[in-house]
Amino acid sequence: MTTTIIGFPRFGENRELKFATERYFRREINQTELLNIGKALRKKHWALLASNHITEIPSNDFSFYDTTLDTAVLFNIIPQEVKALGFCQLDTYFALARGYQGEHGDVKALPMKKWFNTNYHYLVPQFEDATEIKVNGTKIFDEYLEAKSLGYNTRPVILGPFSLLSLTNFNGQSSVEKAKSALVSAYREVIERLAELGATHIQLEEPSLVKDLTQEDIALFVELYEALYEDGLSLKVLLQTYFGDVRDVYETLIKLPFDAIGLDFVEGKRNLELVQQYGFPTDKRLYAGVINGKNIWRNNYQLSLGILKELPKDQVTISTSCSLLHVPYTVENESFSSEITRHFAFAKEKLTELNELASIYFDEKLEALTNNQQLFDGTRIQRNEAVQAKLNALTEESFVRLPKFEEREAIQKDVFKLPLLPTTTIGSFPQTQDVKQNRAKFKKGEISQEEYETFNEKKIVEWLRFQEKVGLDVLVHGEFERNDMVEYFGEHLDGYLFSQKAWVQSYGTRGVKPPIVWGDISRTDAMTVRWSKFAQSQTQHVVKGMLTGPVTILNWSFPREDISLKESTLQIALAIQEEVLDLEANGIRIIQIDEAALREKLPLRQSDWYSEYLDWAIPAFRLVHSQVKAETQIHTHMCYSEFTDIIRAIDDLDADVISFEASRSNLDILDSLKAHNFQTQVGPGVYDIHSPRVPSVEEIEATIHRILEKVPVSKVWINPDCGLKTRQDKETQASLENLTQAAKNIRGVV
Repeated sequence: MTTTIIGFPRFGENRELKFATERYFRREINQTELLNIGKALRKKHWALLASNHITEIPSNDFSFYDTTLDTAVLFNIIPQEVKALGFCQLDTYFALARGYQGEHGDVKALPMKKWFNTNYHYLVPQFEDATEIKVNGTKIFDEYLEAKSLGYNTRPVILGPFSLLSLTNFNGQSSVEKAKSALVSAYREVIERLAELGATHIQLEEPSLVKDLTQEDIALFVELYEALYEDGLSLKVLLQTYFGDVRDVYETLIKLPFDAIGLDFVEGKRNLELVQQYGFPTDKRLYAGVINGKNIWRNNYQLSLGILKELPKDQVTISTSCSLLHVPYTVENESFSSEITRHFAFAKEKLTELNELASIYFDEKLEALTNNQQLFDGTRIQRNEAVQAKLNALTEESFVRLPKFEEREAIQKDVFKLPLLPTTTIGSFPQTQDVKQNRAKFKKGEISQEEYETFNEKKIVEWLRFQEKVGLDVLVHGEFERNDMVEYFGEHLDGYLFSQKAWVQSYGTRGVKPPIVWGDISRTDAMTVRWSKFAQSQTQHVVKGMLTGPVTILNWSFPREDISLKESTLQIALAIQEEVLDLEANGIRIIQIDEAALREKLPLRQSDWYSEYLDWAIPAFRLVHSQVKAETQIHTHMCYSEFTDIIRAIDDLDADVISFEASRSNLDILDSLKAHNFQTQVGPGVYDIHSPRVPSVEEIEATIHRILEKVPVSKVWINPDCGLKTRQDKETQASLENLTQAAKNIRGVV
């Protein structure tokens, strides 16, 4: 009976890693103290896995920021300008993640993108002409030895060479062809050194295999692994995939000399069919990912057993579908009733599920199966008949806004009379300690609602005056009442549940607490109108109303599994539509409906994009704003995903203005906007807000000039990449002063 997981959350049960790392950034603790906190977390997590009878425990799944970045640093894929800072390895690592601006130099952070179809973000490695691939770090070895000293002979985990190359940017004359041989040699050295230390297995993760693969991709994959195995390997290799099926490469996989192959049987909809059709080699183990690593609902053992019974039992290790990084730590920290929590399995509870499922499958101990069946035989919720009636009343016209874009654009230019290159921000301003304390005191009942709201009003006025002072054209109220762009709306909608400590890492030290879709969704009262009305009453400038769109609310929640994603999203869309119309009725003339996570649940295979997602996700957004007046301007915002290949679908959102993350991805999206004759007005972000560095006026001017080479000046807005809630006041103010000055300078010459 063997069980394992692909990876475990590293944030800590109470976000210990987040707080420690941020304290290190502020120089409140030293490097030794930070490293010791990481060591304590790893010790706790390994012990937890062992106590839950996980028979194969991974190591090196821990990271201080991002495991893809860890792999790049391990192999010395570090830009020369970052090396030139002269920092120790840990500070070099953090400079790659966050950028650096100070006495040693000025470097931007690495680009950041969504990790496949999740809300996790990875740092994109940058390969240069001068990059010399070699084993440069010791983390993977140190953590293996650390675990070994505690009595755990772990399976070290590392991103595989094919996925590393596919996720890397190659700059200058560098290329995959030039990098692959040295990279294979470096991987072989890692394997040999681990074997010398006593390791017996290694987990090479190749999630890129679940995407559409060309014959050239498959040839590269085969070439890399044939080269790796050329002289034999001293460790057994688990080739691990997740987030989908391996239909393009399954027959190739089973012919290569891997000792084990890990397949996702939750999102990998064709993996079982592939095993049945082509068989599975008798000389390999099959790591069967049947426990969902991305959602928090209890596993239906009967369904999982139905899959497992179709697999070669004596070769199976039961595993998770992906790393448990994407779910919270434990249900034990929540205050839900037992009637609710019995339906949930966070990371710790999924360990129990693995153990129980293994006892049923391998040892035929059926008590756990009986208890599990009773859970799923019951009725969890009653449907909301009013919500169902609204859904049933939708027609094709419900998703169409009139008049068409060109007519609205002319009307709005006349109404708002904004200058060329209008300036704005994405919505939020810094959630500084006083803002967080005010909200916390109110929630604890330590201050009255009047005191809470008076504080927020003061903050709003303070930042309105700043925006007026620096010359922003379209203002925002700053969102000081909001904890999170999804959680806030969920708290004001019926059908949601909210955790106390169910934090999930989004990137680096950023954690989110996704709300849980428990029942049918409806809006019972206004959610944002009070604050938008107040802000608009305090200025003659137009103030944007700020909402989160239905697709993002759904994608950044833990969704139901008893109804379709489409139905859940349309329920949310109807609720947000009511809020949009309420804002409009109360004099808010520009409304931003963020769809930051539009791409997140986009199928990884292009053939499934429309049939399984875009055919309902795009209409859901259109439903939200389809009833507003022509003179009401609808904005949306998207960030940290690859949008170039779905530009046409994004244009179909029929918004009036779309702002994109762009600066951290080197403005790559501009070519696609030009190629597709993108009709919507656009605001490509002109500086990266996830770094503390302040861009100069000249730097922003250069970025604007690059934008204007590809997009007509009449279509361009000037804004930062994303909301500013994670930044501090001083750097935010300095950056926005430079942004507005740069826009004014460019207006004078175009």
